[in-house]
Amino acid sequence: VKFIAKPESVYTYDAPDVSAAVRAQILSEALPYIQRFNGKTVVIKYGGAAMTDPKLKELVLRDLIFLQCVGIRPIFVHGGGPELNMWLTRLAITPRFKNGLRVTDDETMTVAEMVLAGGVNKQLVGMINALGGSAVGLCGKDGNLVTAEIRDPELGRVGDITAVDVRVLKTLTDQGYIPVISSIGSDKLGGSYNINADTLAGSLAGALKAEKLMLLTDIAGVMADPADPKSLFNELTEAQIDDLIADGTVSGGMVPKMRSCLEALHDGVTAVHVLDGRKPHSLLLEIFTTEGSGTMISNTAHKAL
Repeated sequence: VKFIAKPESVYTYDAPDVSAAVRAQILSEALPYIQRFNGKTVVIKYGGAAMTDPKLKELVLRDLIFLQCVGIRPIFVHGGGPELNMWLTRLAITPRFKNGLRVTDDETMTVAEMVLAGGVNKQLVGMINALGGSAVGLCGKDGNLVTAEIRDPELGRVGDITAVDVRVLKTLTDQGYIPVISSIGSDKLGGSYNINADTLAGSLAGALKAEKLMLLTDIAGVMADPADPKSLFNELTEAQIDDLIADGTVSGGMVPKMRSCLEALHDGVTAVHVLDGRKPHSLLLEIFTTEGSGTMISNTAHKAL
C-alpha cells in the first residue's frame, strides 16, 4: 500500500502530553493485533455524528487509512441521513419513517440517489484521497454489487437485498484501494432502491466472510438503559440480542442494526462491534487494544482476539 504524504490537517486536536517512549510502547503493544488482523477484511459502517462533525470525520478517515497501512483490508459503507433530510427539507419534501426505516417514494428516491451516491460519497472519497489514502466510490449499482427487491409497498422504494456480488470489492482491495460504498441498490431492471446502510454493511461483511463488522453509532454501544452509560454491555451473544429485542430493550432504529449484526454472524463474520462514533479513534481502540470499545457481538464458537 502506497502512502502519499499530504499537508497537515487544518484541524488541531488536544493530545495528552505523552513522551516519545510511551508512544513507542503503545505501538509495540499493538503488534499482536496488527499481526492477528493483517490481511483480514473489516467492514465499517459509517454514520451518525462522526459524519456531521468535521473533526470527527477527519479522525475517522485518518484511522481508516491507518488500518489499510498496517495490512487490514477496510470496506467503508456509509449512510447520510442528516444530509438527505437537509436536502429533502430544502425541496419541501417531508422525511417520513416507519419502524426505523425511511419511507421512500419515487421523488425521495431520486433525491436520495443524488445525495448519497453523488454528494456524500464523492466528498468522502475526496477527503480520503486528500489525506493520503486511495479510495474509490461506489454504490450498489456498480458491478451488480447489490441486487434488491421491494420490501413493503408502504415503504416505497426501500429494498430488501436479494443478492450481492463482491467481486468488484475484492478487485479493488487487492489493488490497494479503499472501497467507499453508498447504500443504493437496484433491481434486475436497473430500478433504484434505498437500502438500509446497516443492512448493506452486514450483507457485504457476510459475503466477504469479514473478520469484523464495525458499526459507528451515536451511542456508547448496546445498553440496558439508553440513558445510563454504565448499563453498557461490553459483550453479547446472538441469543442475548434476540432476548433484548423481544423484551423491548432494543427498539426503534436499533432493531435493523441488530438484525444486520445477527445475519452477518450467521453468514460467517467472526465478530460484530457497535461503537460510539462520537469517541475519537473508537475504531483503533477496538481493534488494537485489550480493553476495546463499545459492544462486541459474537458466536460462542469463534470469538475475536
